[in-house]
Amino acid sequence: MLRALILFCLLATSAAAFEYPTTPWNPEWYRAPRADEAPVIDGLLDDPAWQSAPWTDLFVDIEGEARPVTPRYDTRAKLAWDDRALYIAADLRDDHVWGTLTERDAVIFEDNDFEVFLDPDGDNHHYGELEINVLNTVWDLLLVKPYRDGGPALNDWTIEGLETAVAIDGTLNDPSDIDRGWTVEITIPWAALSDITRSAACPPQLGDAWRLNFSRVQWEHRIEDGRYVKTPVEGRGWKGEDNWVWSPQGLVAMHMPERWGFVTFTGTAADKIGDPRKSVREAYELLMPVYYAQRVYREERGVFAARLADLGAIPADVRGRLTAVGFELGATESTFTATLGSRWTVDQDGRLTMQK
Repeated sequence: MLRALILFCLLATSAAAFEYPTTPWNPEWYRAPRADEAPVIDGLLDDPAWQSAPWTDLFVDIEGEARPVTPRYDTRAKLAWDDRALYIAADLRDDHVWGTLTERDAVIFEDNDFEVFLDPDGDNHHYGELEINVLNTVWDLLLVKPYRDGGPALNDWTIEGLETAVAIDGTLNDPSDIDRGWTVEITIPWAALSDITRSAACPPQLGDAWRLNFSRVQWEHRIEDGRYVKTPVEGRGWKGEDNWVWSPQGLVAMHMPERWGFVTFTGTAADKIGDPRKSVREAYELLMPVYYAQRVYREERGVFAARLADLGAIPADVRGRLTAVGFELGATESTFTATLGSRWTVDQDGRLTMQK
């Protein structure tokens, strides 16, 4: 019942808010090397596969430039792949390692956790989410659409063949000492991702790029009677958690797939690979503001706008670029389609597609 209530609240809150981040669209990019040998999933990052895989940059606050604060603890991740699976490792520094949830598919972010988000074809729809806590308890779910567009979240979706492990550098649930942190290893078989790969090749081919992001939820706490108790932060209402991510979202909202990072699958980390952001930047910088402006317009008037001139929420620089590149807009009372140069299209559900 609690899990269902939390999911409902997430859906209701996210669907009602159509705020668009004011920070520039500038997602992170990672080159994932092919592994000659699959890592042993034991939580220890000492396998040869990890020696050749670079670390991501340290995670930042989820709001990025809109809230330029340095996270209290360092977090970083790395990826590798082969014909069978995607491999993920993460290092989470922490002075006090604690966890409580042991039931699979519990709402894991109620503990400190590490999260993975996967949208292989980058259309903002049919994407997967995986959360794991220090007790190696996982929650995997599939989003048909983002919460802002009504979801739903399919909580019974399972990543078949998923392997996860955690190693603790310190002591678990012991407030009497200072810990160093915990590390995570994950194997996600390609065969388990058929529900979300859609038009993307799976397994990916050399040079393919997928949309992906990592998140860390870290709760403030105090120590009472020898145990950890989550503590609200003054000025932030009931919320006592920080959200640190690899690729910043611009808002406290992980379910904005258009803001996730890019991962290119390479032979080695040193391979010269073209930046996948270049060819899609115009679509994300121009069409997604139209989507958000349309949501605001319908919230206020009950219908979608049929003319660009009616969308006052679109910034002036975006409006000028749209009129210069062959933009078309069609709308009914309950639907709209915005097309950029007869190539990219976004609709009322935020689905971004490219015509081939």
